[in-house]
Amino acid sequence: MFPDRVVSGMRPTGALHLGHYHGALKNWVRLQAEYPCLFFVADWHALTTHYESSEVIEDNIWEMVIDWLAAGIDPEESVLFIQSRVPEHAELMVLLSMVTPLGWLERVPTYKDQQEKLTDKDLSTYGFLGYPLLQAADILMYRAAFVPVGEDQVPHIELTREVARRFNHLFGREAGFDDKAREAIRKLGSKRARIYQQMRTAYQEQGDDHALERGRELVEQSQNLSLADRERLFGFLEGSRRIILSEPQALLTEASRMPGIDGQKMSKSYQNTIAMREDPASVEKKIRTMPTDPARVRRSDPGDPERCPVWELHLVYSDERRREWVQEGCRSAGIGCLDCKQPVIDAIIEEQKGFIARAQPYLDDPSLVRNIVADGCERARKIAIETMRDVREAVGLDYE
Repeated sequence: MFPDRVVSGMRPTGALHLGHYHGALKNWVRLQAEYPCLFFVADWHALTTHYESSEVIEDNIWEMVIDWLAAGIDPEESVLFIQSRVPEHAELMVLLSMVTPLGWLERVPTYKDQQEKLTDKDLSTYGFLGYPLLQAADILMYRAAFVPVGEDQVPHIELTREVARRFNHLFGREAGFDDKAREAIRKLGSKRARIYQQMRTAYQEQGDDHALERGRELVEQSQNLSLADRERLFGFLEGSRRIILSEPQALLTEASRMPGIDGQKMSKSYQNTIAMREDPASVEKKIRTMPTDPARVRRSDPGDPERCPVWELHLVYSDERRREWVQEGCRSAGIGCLDCKQPVIDAIIEEQKGFIARAQPYLDDPSLVRNIVADGCERARKIAIETMRDVREAVGLDYE
């Protein structure tokens, strides 16, 4: 088995907004305390839909990474890197493309959806059709156990699992696999080898999941096995072929409830965002001019918080006591709309103080960000080189 790594990435869109923070980054910060995490800038993915404006990508990358660091992503805990700086991603995508049926890519829900939405762009390109496969390569490269995604991204993870399964089926048929597996068993030592065989029999003949778990633990704890031998023993234990690429699990994240200042989902395309590091005066102006319940024409008119976009902000930023104050005051006209907005303004500005403080050292010295990313690229590439060595061997491209 491979380490329980978490892998996730973002397209470089420049400075991030509060929807990005509450929809993804806050979850990343939590995950880095629980798992080994790799977070990457998906610059190649940006080219699949914005190839005609590639000149903005570089500045967008550094702005975005600063916001990651401002959110609390710790480069000591997580690996931060740029996708295109690890060229093995492209090599793995090419090899996966050789065995992935075209129909699998055409049925990805976002394929037709994006073509219909982005009518101003020519998306009839191989890069756009194949981007789910590049996404699969991004994940499979690090043999990720988990990928944090929203509900709409689950089909991409399912495709990634199918691609890994197909690759393992086609290329896990190692010549002399059984003999090599039995040789690896002998390396366990007589006592452990006997237990391993018992666990294998119990799982394959009786479906004992506990025996499978014990067998895996035994292999993991053995110090004198090569990575290839570990993979053989995991596969032999389950009665399958050698596991080359592991199938990841979708780690569903709660959908962000962060509304934009017009009540729609916060999105740059709607021009309704509040940046993570926005000037306090700008934050205050945007929220004070937000639309409210149309029934409250006058200060004395009662309203309904459920019909007001500002209430959605209270669901993100206010505690239960504050929400009760809003519900009672709005419905009775006991408070005005500006009274209702002020606690949200205060909470957002307070939250942003932390972002701004953490970002400042990187703004003062941009080389710090470059060094963090350079180190992350090096760390990520070490894993990628190891994976590709196994992939090339499995495909039969390890000749000299």
